[in-house]
Amino acid sequence: MLEHGGRLRQAAARYGIPLADWLDLSTGINPRGWPVPPLPPAVWQRLPEDGDGLEDAAARYYGNASLLPTAGSQAAIQTLPTLLPRATVACVSPLYSEHQEAWRRAGHQTRFLDTLPRALAAMTPYVLLCNPNNPSADHHRRAAVLAAAGELRQRGGWLMVDEAFVDPGPELSVTALAGTADAPNLIVLRSLGKFFGLAGARVGFVFAGRELLGRLAEALGPWRVSGPAREVARLALQDSAWQAAARQRLTRDSERLRQLLTPLGEVRATALFATLTTARTEEWHEHLATRGILTRRFASPPLLRCGLPGDEAGWQRLTAALKAWQRT
Repeated sequence: MLEHGGRLRQAAARYGIPLADWLDLSTGINPRGWPVPPLPPAVWQRLPEDGDGLEDAAARYYGNASLLPTAGSQAAIQTLPTLLPRATVACVSPLYSEHQEAWRRAGHQTRFLDTLPRALAAMTPYVLLCNPNNPSADHHRRAAVLAAAGELRQRGGWLMVDEAFVDPGPELSVTALAGTADAPNLIVLRSLGKFFGLAGARVGFVFAGRELLGRLAEALGPWRVSGPAREVARLALQDSAWQAAARQRLTRDSERLRQLLTPLGEVRATALFATLTTARTEEWHEHLATRGILTRRFASPPLLRCGLPGDEAGWQRLTAALKAWQRT
């Protein structure tokens, strides 16, 4: 099983620091997520079923009704490669490692290219990218992504876009066109785990053509998302006031984090995390971890991903740890 951020208990045991004393910046999840209200007893007592308003709320929020709710985007990542003919997929890398692992397990070949134009030039039937990219924080312009979908369509190929981190900047999103007559070969994955801060609910969506969604639904089986998770997702997707306020706050906090990390090396940022490019990622990771601050280190290429503190005390703690490094 691949390693992910958020392994706080593992870090607590390794560094001998109690779980409650950690500042977890390893995941890129909104630290001030949507406030979940008490739920009616019926959502715990009844089997989940369509028609409860979730699909309608998602269609309005995302601008596309050609969708399928899933148990987080992870369920789709693991299953989609099994539904497509075996071939080669060009991955714009680095990217979320579960993607290439899922394609490999399903019998596909993977190629790793560092830009979207190079991925298209590889002439593979499938191209995969994350936008914004996890973990590098690079962005692809919406026009460039749609042009890539058009080029692949002309040669019978598919474009898959993971937009798990796009909610704070919806101008980058191509979700509204996935599976439509304008982009029938476009597949988009979305998640409520990052922007909404509801990673534990395990709710995601796949946007694609109806035929592919039907096969995916058959492969995943009934009750893909629990009743309580469906209710929470429906309410969060309808809360436009919270969404607008969260986007404003995340924009401010992202810039604060970028400025904080800039003296240490090259920094790229999304609204939910910043990524530091430096050959000293292991040293940085250890320096912060010994102070109870968990970040995510990537060995190749050498990157350190840092999420947003959730309160002023967290910001001050991170600032103090960075200053301690600079003094040494």
